[in-house]
Amino acid sequence: MWIPLVIASAVVLGLYDVCKKTSLKENAVLAVMVISSGMSLLMFAPILIDSVCGFGWFAGTMFETPKTTAHNQMYLILKAFIVESSWLCNFWAMKHLPISIVGPVRSSAPAWTLLGAVLILGERLNAWQWLGAAIILTCLYLYARSGKKEGISFSHNKFAFLLIAGTLIGAASALYDKYLLRTIEMDRMEMQAWFSFYQFLIAAILAAVIWYPHRDKTDKFKFRISIPLVGVLLTVADFLYFYGLSHPEAMIGIVSLIRRSNVVISFLAGALLFHEKNILQKSLILCGVLAGVAVLCLAK
Repeated sequence: MWIPLVIASAVVLGLYDVCKKTSLKENAVLAVMVISSGMSLLMFAPILIDSVCGFGWFAGTMFETPKTTAHNQMYLILKAFIVESSWLCNFWAMKHLPISIVGPVRSSAPAWTLLGAVLILGERLNAWQWLGAAIILTCLYLYARSGKKEGISFSHNKFAFLLIAGTLIGAASALYDKYLLRTIEMDRMEMQAWFSFYQFLIAAILAAVIWYPHRDKTDKFKFRISIPLVGVLLTVADFLYFYGLSHPEAMIGIVSLIRRSNVVISFLAGALLFHEKNILQKSLILCGVLAGVAVLCLAK
């Protein structure tokens, strides 16, 4: 049950990456973050109001959210800071680097998540799962190296450093999600709804302090319909992700690997919409990624 949910999350996440790349082109990063995260908060507003006021609007449904506690709020604030740090790095990288490079490098996050899941959370993979993981990570490594042919040096490009930093922080966030759901036993709807509130709050403060006072001297903001779609698609992708991750048999290492197969959508967008380079070579490596995902699914 949890694998189809995670695969669906990966597809939506790929569309999210395409909208994000379109939104950030020659645009103000922090303003885009505020609007997209604000759209996510708007979607969760009825759930938050119901949770705080106890109206019972969603009682008995999958959207029912328990009243939160001060203890849980501290965990959620920390989660918001972790994710917002990852967003800042990845948004700046996405703006300045090809999506066919950003997608694969971000997809290497499962390597670090898998390592953490095995060493910290005590998860164990069977031989087929290790094989699938090895295939995917090897292909993603080759995929990232193809960026050198496009003049992107990962040892000298500051946006490449931001991309790597965002990827590592994202891997830490995935482990933290597992900790909140399994160890703290936090309700998944409580986590996603309240996280959307704090994420918007942090983005709004950053934009008000850093971007807005200097908006005439930095990147101008240009509204595009893809900007609110970033928030909508990420909310749907995360809902499917958390729903799958909350399943008792779900393993964070495998969940993260499958979810990062959203690189397929990034590849198609890079080829068809953004006319990026080295498509043939990247398509061959992409076949390996798909093979690895298939092995993971069959192994389960």
